[in-house]
Formats: sequence, structure tokens, C-alpha cells
Amino acid sequence: MHNNRIKSGLCILLCTVLCVLGCTAAGAAPNGKMTVPTSVGAGAAILMEAESGRVLYEQHAHTRMPMASTTKIMTALVVLEHCELTETVCVDARATCVEGSSVYLYEGEKLTVEQLLYALMLSSANDAAAALAYHTAGSIEGFAALMNQKAQKLGLANTQFANPHGLDAKGHYTSAYDLARITAHALENEDFLRIVSTEKKVIPLREQEGARVLRNHNKLLTSLQGCIGVKTGFTKKSGRCLVSAAEREGVRLVCVTLDCPDDWRTHTALHESGFAAYERVTLSDANCFAAVLPVVGGTQREIYLQTHQQVALTLPVERGDILCTVQAPQFAYAPITAGEQMGEAIWTLDGEIIARAPLYAMHDVPPTPKQRTPFSWLRAIFELFKGLLWKNK
Repeated sequence: MHNNRIKSGLCILLCTVLCVLGCTAAGAAPNGKMTVPTSVGAGAAILMEAESGRVLYEQHAHTRMPMASTTKIMTALVVLEHCELTETVCVDARATCVEGSSVYLYEGEKLTVEQLLYALMLSSANDAAAALAYHTAGSIEGFAALMNQKAQKLGLANTQFANPHGLDAKGHYTSAYDLARITAHALENEDFLRIVSTEKKVIPLREQEGARVLRNHNKLLTSLQGCIGVKTGFTKKSGRCLVSAAEREGVRLVCVTLDCPDDWRTHTALHESGFAAYERVTLSDANCFAAVLPVVGGTQREIYLQTHQQVALTLPVERGDILCTVQAPQFAYAPITAGEQMGEAIWTLDGEIIARAPLYAMHDVPPTPKQRTPFSWLRAIFELFKGLLWKNK
């Protein structure tokens, strides 16, 4: 394989690569780290770029701490992965006895999984958490096992669940980093995103005898530009806990604070600093012409290569040059089929690889019709040298 820097005439990808020098923005630092405008008075805090998992700011982010009702982010995720939204839940009597925040479910009352998820995430209903747990796994312990299996699958080192609602319990903890990872993953689920971004929802009371009006406890939905959720939490042991997410111009950030008395303003300040320091960069559009290779033994002298998918990622506003190189053979042999992978585009920033994309043939190149003669091998050698000479023009 030959690694050749893209030159004009060889790769039009250069027109889509954004190379930024000397840009400045409030909250940005030369190394891509944020400058936090205010002190963070929290037991633990983190700001994470959701797509890549890049940590933009952290404070005691890997310390194990109680997380109160932010537990319900994992509860909702597990329920969504094991149940259909339209399933009917017959409320177990044991769910009506859970202490703390509640929507006052009745024994035997029937609601859908979706309706209970709204109660769980908007009103932080502990009885809804228990009802969903009994429906999904048959017991609180069984559901907690599913939660821990999911945490293990996500590779979380500092998380363990003992219940679905977040009431204080031995062996029930997470870290700000792990909770941000859980949230970023959960937000990829469209149903989860739709529910946590809802400000108000009405669900039945005693199977249409009345109505429950659920209002989202997350004030940032109306005060922070681009906020899309996610969950509040509080117990005396955990203090105020908050997980929020916001999205602007393709950049999605997740913020977590644990034991933070001034959480609303802290989250707003961290999000604003993050959006000032980072931006969404399109490296290549879908089906973008990327390179051309000489062809040996084909009815055409060259083959054009292209990307199939858009290549975009979140990067610091202040950064060095983005360089794109192509790895591909010096020449290609016919026959070639459209869509056949022929190479790879690689983007680097300050010497580090930040993105890769396969390159595919844009069109077919049939082989040249051959006549069987004693000099056929001479023709093959001629075609080979012709391709090499064309390549080195």
C-alpha cells in the first residue's frame, strides 16, 4: 500500500477539509481544553462530548458516589431494551408501597410501558420505577441484575445498581463519568430522547377515570438553549444530582454533577463553555470524489474513488491543521466493479489520526478484450509500464 499525501488534482476532498489556524473563542484553550468560567461546587462533575465520549471537563469524575433518581436513566434504558412501549403493565401491589416521589399508582391499575416511562422520567415516580421493574424482571433484584449486566456491557468500572429508583441502598453507586457514558448511550435511543425532552404529558388515572398531569422537573429544558433532557435527583445522602444534555449545530454535550447545591447554574455555565470551545466539522460529504488511480488492463485508463458516508466529528475551535491522506495501491487491475473498496482516506490533526473512511470505486472498469497471441505477455508488460508512467506524470 502506498501512502501518498493528497494533492490538487488527486483528491477533491481538500475542498471539504477544514483547516483552521489562529481561531479564537471564549472558553477555548490552545490544547482543546475548556476554560471553565466559574468554579464548580460539586462533589463530582463532568462535561462530555456525547458522540466520541471525549471528556471536556472533569472534577472527581471517577469517584464512586450515590446518584439518587438519576438512576432512572439506566432504568428507562433497560426497560426500553426489554419491553415494547405498547405492552400493558398491571401494577404490582408491591410497587404502590415504595417511598418517595410518586404518581400514586393503584394495585391492579393498568398502564402501558410508555405511560409509566413518562411518569418515571418526568415526575421521577419511584412507584413507576418499581412497577416497570416487576413487569420486566419479576422482582427488584432481578431488574437490578439486568441494570448491572448493562453497566458491565458498557464497560463501566465504578457503577453498581441495587434498585431501579435510586433510593439510598448499600452497593448502589456510580461515578460522574459512568453516568455520562450511560446517558450518552441512552440518548441514542429515539424513544428515550423523545420522553426525556418532553415538558408535559398527561396519562390516565385508574384506567381513564381521571388524568395525571406529569411535568418535567428539568428546568434546563426551558432555560438552556438546545437542552434535550435528561434527569434530576435528590436524597439527603446524595445531595442534588443532575444530568443534562444539550445539542447545538450538531454538537451534543452531556453534563453530570453529583452533590451540587447550585446545579442549574453550574450546568448552564459548563454547557456554554463547551459550546464555545467545540464545533462540528464536516471532513467529507457522502459520495465525495476523493482520488483517482491509473488502471492496468482496462477499457478505461483510470478509476475514480469516493466516500460513501459523510465523515463529521466534533473538534476544538482552536486547533492546528487537519490533513487528509489516501492509502491506495499505485495502480489498479481491471476488471473493477463499482462499489468495490479500493483504499482509505485518513484524516490527522496535529499528527494524530482523528477519522478514517473507506474509498470505493465510482464506476465499473471492464477488462480490455485480449487476443491470444504469442506476444500477449509483451502487451501485459506494456500496459503495466504505461500505468506506472501515467502515475508518475
